[in-house]
Amino acid sequence: MTPDLAEQVRRGRSVRKQVPRSSLGSWIPGADRPDPLDILEEQARSRVPELVPIRYGRMAASPFAYLRGAPAVMAADLAPQPTTGLTVQLCGDAHLLNFGVFASPERTLLFDLNDFDETLPGPFEWDVQRLAASVAVAARDNGQPDEKARRAAQAAAESYRTTMARLAGLGELDVWYERITTDDIAPLVRKLRRERFEAQVAKARRRTSLQAVAKLTELTGEGRRHIVHDPPLLEALDLPEAAEVRKILGAYRGTLPEDRRVLLDRFRFTEAARKVVGVGSVGTRCYVALLTGRDTDDPLFLQIKEAQRSVLEPHLPRSAYRHQGQRVVAGQRLLQAASDIFLGWVSGPQGRHFYWRQLRDMKGTAEIGDMSPSVLRDYAGLCGRALARAHARSGERVAIAAYLGGSDRFDRAMADFALAYADRTAADHTDLRAAVDSGAIKATTGV
Repeated sequence: MTPDLAEQVRRGRSVRKQVPRSSLGSWIPGADRPDPLDILEEQARSRVPELVPIRYGRMAASPFAYLRGAPAVMAADLAPQPTTGLTVQLCGDAHLLNFGVFASPERTLLFDLNDFDETLPGPFEWDVQRLAASVAVAARDNGQPDEKARRAAQAAAESYRTTMARLAGLGELDVWYERITTDDIAPLVRKLRRERFEAQVAKARRRTSLQAVAKLTELTGEGRRHIVHDPPLLEALDLPEAAEVRKILGAYRGTLPEDRRVLLDRFRFTEAARKVVGVGSVGTRCYVALLTGRDTDDPLFLQIKEAQRSVLEPHLPRSAYRHQGQRVVAGQRLLQAASDIFLGWVSGPQGRHFYWRQLRDMKGTAEIGDMSPSVLRDYAGLCGRALARAHARSGERVAIAAYLGGSDRFDRAMADFALAYADRTAADHTDLRAAVDSGAIKATTGV
């Protein structure tokens, strides 16, 4: 072992003295814990007012939906706790549904992280804790007992730890080229679930711009494509707003590599609309733009999504990027094994920051609502593996592996944390429902 590697190992092990691995499992909310509803209301101030009730309605649906929409609450909960100081590029919102499959530029289906709105450098354990908590909350939502929830959360942490140990032993290029393909996953899928897995992969392959066109547009009498509006989820833009979206297309083009600019120039702008997406993102400004290539059967759907300050930033050093869209794009390119060829950023109306990407590029997400305990446990392990791969690219993998060690102490701590935070999430969700029921918070359900 070289002196440099030996020093990294010493550093990782020495951190255990300040932050024992078992201590990561302890989480008790402080007496001065901020009111989660105040945090959510503060976020709502910068969002489209008429869409905020949709966000609350979606969050009120279940504890897992609440957790999805409340990364800012969890960031505030983690911030007072001692941290390892072992830094990676955090996803910032590494819950179960922010992993999935998508196509690489070579059209290989990869499994990886797929949401980076909150990305920022920070202590590696924050992402693992959010993943583990989401596993426990999902298990409970599925009616599974705490014993099963614990085992699934622990599987995510164990997979993260063992993957990090393996990657710590590889060279820099080997780590950079590491990826998880659907071909890698297939042998791990038990025979009884193989048919369902293959169906989900096939569904993802169909999720392209052509499929989006078929679902979101119609042909006019003149043979032109037109976006079919479905208010409030997909709405027409007024003329000034439509002109702004078209205008910033040119500025976005400048953030692309030269070869991608040539490709983009082969398409012409057709139409744009405002679209509601996700749970936590609802209320931020989001548009879709339809571009046409050779003919109406050669479409490109781009998504233009507002990037606000990361929910982690109040608790961590400020981002190196002043432009929040650039922050998201840079974080995504660093964490993902391969990224969308149309990923770029731009400033829009009133100086707001946006990033651009394809609306659909063979993207697929697991359906966790009906997962059995064994399936959820396996899927949690797969997510832990993907998270470790992303962190190893961006952070101190040798020191992190040394800190985690070869025992299951870290895994058990993450399971302890997951159940404790699942209790807190259930209570916070109940408080949100009570605020909705009392009329203190306006929520639109079923949208």
